[in-house]
This record gives sequence, structure tokens and C-alpha cells, in this order.
Amino acid sequence: MAVTKLVIVESPTKARTIRGFLPDDYVVMASMGHIRDLPSSAAEIPKAARGEAWSRLGVNVDDGFVPLYVLSSKRKDTLKGLKDALVKADELIIATDEDREGESIGWHLVEVLRPKVPVKRMVFHEITRDAIRQAMRETRSIDEHLVRAQETRRILDRLVGYTLSPLLWKKIAPKLSAGRVQSVAVRLLVERERERHAFVKGTYWDLTAELAKRPDAPDHRFKATLVQVGDRRVATGKDFDADTGTVVGDRDVLLLDGAQAEALRARLATAAWQVASVEAKASVRRPYPPFTTSTLQQEAGRKLRFGAGETMQIAQSLYENGFITYHRTDSFHLSDEAVEGTRRRVAEQYGTEYLSPEPRRFKTKSRTAQEAHEAIRPAGGAMRPVAELPLSGRDAALYDLIWKRTMATQMADARVEMVTVHVGAEDALFRATGRRVLFPGFFRAYVEGSDDPDAAIEDRDAPLPPLAEREALDLRDLGAVAHETKPPARFTEASLIKALEANGVGRPSTYATIIGTIQDRGYVRKQSGTLVPTFTAFAVTGLLESDFKQLVDVGFTANMEEDLDRIASGDVEWRGYLERFYHGESGLSNQVDLATATVDPRRASTVDLGVVKVRIGRFGPFVEIGEGETRATVALPEDLAPADLTPAVLGELADRGQGGPAALGHDPTTGEPVYLKDGPYGPYVQRGDDDGGKDGKPKPARVSLPKDRRPEEVDLALALALLSLPRVLGKHPESGDEVKAGIGRFGPYVVVGKTFASLKKGEDVLAVDLDRALELLEEKSSRGARGRARTVANALKNLGPHPDDGEPVAILDGRYGPYVKHGKTNASLPKDADWASFTLADALRLLATKSGRGGPIKRTRMAAGA
Repeated sequence: MAVTKLVIVESPTKARTIRGFLPDDYVVMASMGHIRDLPSSAAEIPKAARGEAWSRLGVNVDDGFVPLYVLSSKRKDTLKGLKDALVKADELIIATDEDREGESIGWHLVEVLRPKVPVKRMVFHEITRDAIRQAMRETRSIDEHLVRAQETRRILDRLVGYTLSPLLWKKIAPKLSAGRVQSVAVRLLVERERERHAFVKGTYWDLTAELAKRPDAPDHRFKATLVQVGDRRVATGKDFDADTGTVVGDRDVLLLDGAQAEALRARLATAAWQVASVEAKASVRRPYPPFTTSTLQQEAGRKLRFGAGETMQIAQSLYENGFITYHRTDSFHLSDEAVEGTRRRVAEQYGTEYLSPEPRRFKTKSRTAQEAHEAIRPAGGAMRPVAELPLSGRDAALYDLIWKRTMATQMADARVEMVTVHVGAEDALFRATGRRVLFPGFFRAYVEGSDDPDAAIEDRDAPLPPLAEREALDLRDLGAVAHETKPPARFTEASLIKALEANGVGRPSTYATIIGTIQDRGYVRKQSGTLVPTFTAFAVTGLLESDFKQLVDVGFTANMEEDLDRIASGDVEWRGYLERFYHGESGLSNQVDLATATVDPRRASTVDLGVVKVRIGRFGPFVEIGEGETRATVALPEDLAPADLTPAVLGELADRGQGGPAALGHDPTTGEPVYLKDGPYGPYVQRGDDDGGKDGKPKPARVSLPKDRRPEEVDLALALALLSLPRVLGKHPESGDEVKAGIGRFGPYVVVGKTFASLKKGEDVLAVDLDRALELLEEKSSRGARGRARTVANALKNLGPHPDDGEPVAILDGRYGPYVKHGKTNASLPKDADWASFTLADALRLLATKSGRGGPIKRTRMAAGA
């Protein structure tokens, strides 16, 4: 049958699943995501735009904020295949995801393919036969307002990232980046870490009693905690001021110290104990709404220990293979089909007594909720449990979590009885609590997780024995217990996602990307499941707070999300919005110009932690201690959390030799001290003090310790030998050039001229002789010759030797088109270049540009975006 309809989706998996639900005259193909975007590097900027001041941004901020879109080099073959298929089609159907991103991908496809046949847009929230067939009957046009909203978001992120990042390079350190949403997320983490650093511990004591109902039996024992002595309540952690570590001034509570607690324990050990009061209260627990993108990421993190990115990858696979509904959603809505199917499955699986009396409906509360998708649930109406599906491993675990949460939505309330018992002993009052599940209801299927590892699981009984007022009890044990107040907990991925959603920052579909980005860029690292901001994050956040306060304000960022919603609904004009944001009186452009002129780099790269000030240097964070001739630096370990840096910790680091250690001795030639130090990249020896390089003084000489040398083995003689490197081994028998041995960035090596060869594992740079060096260099030359021969043999065109080193320069055919090769340097030919007419001079200009030595493009990589 002739091809008549071309359907385009994003991924091959999605294409494969949908293809099975459509007639034979439909061809389903994948675009592999976006086929074009803003340029990611200077090399991608078209020639016509390279001379424009705005081209670095990829957005024409001088003329209507027109984006400069470039086709992805990785999508050339894909695009060709789509064009070839479109020639044979009489209809184009865009079937990308049902959100702004999917709408944008579809719009770009239409813009690039320029179809001469009718174009339809089909949307669906699950990939089942019925859903796909219904979507084919209810097609629409591409929604230009949704496209503009997504395009505005992309431009905003680009403007923020590409204007702020260069400022950070100048004022703090190279390769840093800022982003419209990532910077707000980092600020939340930094603010929590600041609270932890400022936190002052408070100490309090109480008593814990083990009591027994008569007659004594294992199930008759329970524990109670001291809550009152006389008419005064005993202090607990909530009574302490986090800034002072003392009880809040106006609270009339009894603060026990160790001696007082022990004295009270001794007095009560012989007292008579009896029940003072019993209070039982029944409560009802209702099931949670079905999963949205953010709650799925949170619960998968708590229950399955999945990262947010991992959860989204698995959910994407489950959706594309037809197992769950669309996984990027803010909605709690369940369709009639889902409700009816869930209720049938609950009755079959658990019994009718576990069904809620009426179907449950959940109303979406998010003020920034996007399109009216369904919640995340099993696809279709059968609601099959995981045991009936061909799933295993992580896929099965996440599907099962979604299935259980969906089942719970249509199950009966759980009924729980909470019992509080007060026990008296002389003038002291103790309290014990118990819980008994009267009817488990939805607990049978699902129990919400918790960030608190000490929290009790809700479906477990923790009952007290039956007790009555004035009932006598036996004391089995009584102990005085010391407590320390705890600083606010660091964010986990789950709790950060919850905070972002609560503040309206970003979109649920972007949370995984945000968390991945801030870790990849060195602002955050994971420590025991928590997210710890780095000192660099502190410096960047401090600069943004002082000079770009709005951009890291959660309220301002949330309002931007609402503005994007209004653009999506057609209520706000997108160009005017961007004009105000970028060119306004207090717009981003003016703020950056002002900060560039006024921000002091030393201030910006300094993190003030009160009693300690940390500097962000080229090789990482460090602290300067002492003054004048006694001044030294202490490099801070990468795994040190800012909140944990105290004067005591700093002193320990200095004592261990990370800053100003005692000298191994003095160089007999120069008289300078020689030190063994530990830096961010491992131990090294240094001749001279750290103030070298200033006021005309030479920089201190430094050499890394070889990997086979342990710091405790280093003495003055070894240090001086290492500092004397590179050492001359003799002359090369053919060229007459000196052969040397030394230690470089990649470890010990030997070298002659411009030919380097690494020493083998176990070879000593201080002991290697000329003969062995010549062997290594010959091996390297042979490998190089073979590589050069392969380059020449495989070349589309040999251009001749490079004037600097005589190595061949050739044009080869690569995966992404022709490129110039010289040694290990590759440079792609411009898209419109004819390789057959390319000359050696042309190639040298490309290679110089690639290596940063000249040419019209001075920066091959551009600042990172959002």
C-alpha cells in the first residue's frame, strides 16, 4: 500500500510502540528530539552573523529578540530521512509530547521541513491503541502560543546564562556558569548551609523510663519520657534558639543538666509509679493524590533511592513502551476510564471492603499547573499489576510504585487509634504514646515515604498495653539521657524538588535537569544522600545576591513562570516581555554592565563565614592564615562542607600540612625553605613560600609527588631531587638533542625535542637512564609514525606538512562531515566549504582557531545556559 501519512515523534521507542496501533498506510518516524536549537558554540554561528555583537548570545537582542536557530549536526541523517519520507506523503502528522517542549519540537520540524501537504497535530497522554486512535480523530493545529512560551523560556535562559557566566569568569573563577533557575536552586541549598554553619548547639537532659503493667510480660512493657517536674514543663529541642544554643528567653521551662538529671533519676528510682491519665483518640487517614512529576520523583527518591534524573529516564521508557501515562504533568486528574479500572482492580485484589464508598476525585492545587494532563498512572483501563507485565529491575520497581499509588486513590480511608498515657512518679510526669491501626484501608496498597529516616511507618502498630487511670506500674529501668539540638537538615533531591515546587520555581519536568546541572557544574555534591553546596556555590550565590538580587529571588522566579503561563494563554506579548527583562532600566543588560565595572574580584571570590574567610582560587578553595612572613595558605579538601568549616577544623588542616607545615629543610643553593604540601590534586613538594609571584618575587617551584611515592617517605634529599627535574639523561644519538626526564601534568615522562613518552608503571623518574629513555621514545615515534601513515592513507586530501613540526595535515571524512586533522587536533570544515578546493593555508587557520591561537573566532565554547 502506498505511503500516504507521515507521523513524526521524538524517539525510536515511541515510534515503534505507536506504529503497532496504526494502519499500514501510516509511517512513523523519530526526530531524535530537537532538530535545531540556539548555537552551543561560536563555531556553530553562521558566517553572516559572526560579526554581530549579539551573535555570541544566539539571540538578536537589538531587533525583536529573534533567535538564531542552527540545525544540529547530529541530526543531518535524521532530517534527510524525514524529508525523503515527506516527499511520498500526502499528510504530515506531528505527534510529539503533549507539553510546551513537544509543541516546540513539532513547530521546529514544520519550519525546517516546509511541508507542501496538510499538517496536523495529534496529542495523547498515554500510548495505548484506544488513545492513539482517538488522538487521530481529534487532531488540531500547532498551538503558536505554547510555542512562543517555550521559545521565550529558552531565550530567557540563554540571556541569563550567557550574560552572567562571563561575569563570573572575570570576578570569581573560569568555567563557572549561572542560570535562571539553577541559580535559585543553588541559593536554596546555600541558605540552608548558612543556617547550619550559624547553628549553635544546645544541650538538654531528660529521663526515659521502662515501665511494666502487672503482671509483667513482654507485651506489657513500654517506655515513657519525662515531660514535666512540678508545674514546669521539661525543655525539649524546640525550645532552643538556633542562633545562641540557649532556651528562648520568654519560655518558662525546666532545663536539666547532667547532674540535675542524675539526681532526679536517683530520687525517682524508688518512687511509686502509676497511670495519671489515658486518652484515646481515633483518627482517619485519607489516601494521597495520584502521582505528578514532582511527587513521583520525590517518592522514588525516598522509597527506591532513585535520583531524579534516573526516575525520569525510567518513566520515559515506561511511557514510550505504553505502560504508564505521560510522565510530565502537574495534574492530579484521573480519567473516568482510570477511576473505573482502578476500582475494579481494587475489588479484585483486596476485596470490596477496601473500596472507597464513592469514586475519589483530586483537585490540582499547583498555582503554576500547565496543560490539563492526567496524573501519572498505569496506561489503559486494565490497571495490570507488575506481575502481569514483562518488566523487571528498575522498570518494574517504578511501575509498581505508580500502580500502588494509583490503587490507593480509590481505596477506603485508614482508621487509626492514637493513645496518649501520662504516668506519675512523685512530682514528675512521664508520657508514652501508642498507635493501633483499626482498619488499614489504603495502607494495604501504599504508605507515603518520609525524608526523616527515624519516622515511624504509618501502617505498623505500635500499641501500648491496656491501661487505666490510677493503675500501679512497676519500674524496670530509668536512665538519664543527654540530647543535643540538631541543625536544619540538608536538602535531599526529594526535599529540594518539594521546595522548588512549593515556591513555584521551574517546572516539574525540569527538576531532574536542574539537580543534574548544579552537580555537573561543581556547585553541589552528594554526601550520604544529601545535597551539599560547595564553597564556589557560596561565592557565586553571594555575588548574585548582592548585584542581581531579583534573579535569585524565589518569588521573582515564580512570577516569571506565571508570566510564561500568560504567554502560553496569549494574554502577554512575548517580545515586549523580553524587552523589559533585558533592556529595561533595571534590566539584565544594564545590571551586568554595572557589575562588570564595580564588582571587586577579591570581594566576589571571598566567602565570609564569620570567623573564617575562604577564597576561591585557581586550584580550588583555600584559607589564608597568619600575616606577613608567617602567612600561609590552607587548601580545603573537596569533600569539606562549608557548614563544617570551623576554626578547629581549619587548625587541624593546617597541622596536617595542608597549609603552612614545618619545612623539610632549606635548599643549600638558594637558602629557601622546602615544604611537603597536600593540594587539591594530591601531595607535592615546594621550594619557597606562598607569597612568591607578588611584589616582584619569583613564584615558588612545585613538583607533584610520583604516585609510587608516599608522603611519609619524603625527606629533604628526595624533595630537592624532585625539584631539580627535569634532569638531563644525555644526548640523542641521531639528533644530538638533550634527552630529559621529568614530571608533568600526566605523570613522569622522558622527552627529546617535541616528542614526549610516559614512563611505564613502576619506573622511577629519578632512576631512568638514557638507554631506557631512548627505548620509550622509539616506541612513541613508531606509534606516531603508524598514526601518521593511517592519517595519510585514509585522507580525502593530503595538504602537506605542518610548518611548525612537519607532521602531516590532511582532510578526513568523519561522522559529521569532512574535517582537518593534524596530530591529535581535529577541526570541522565550515558547512559551506568545498573540501576538494581546501588549501593548507585554510587548514592552518582552522587549526589555529581550534587551538585558540588565532583566527576570527576567539572562543570555541560559549557560556553555559540555564
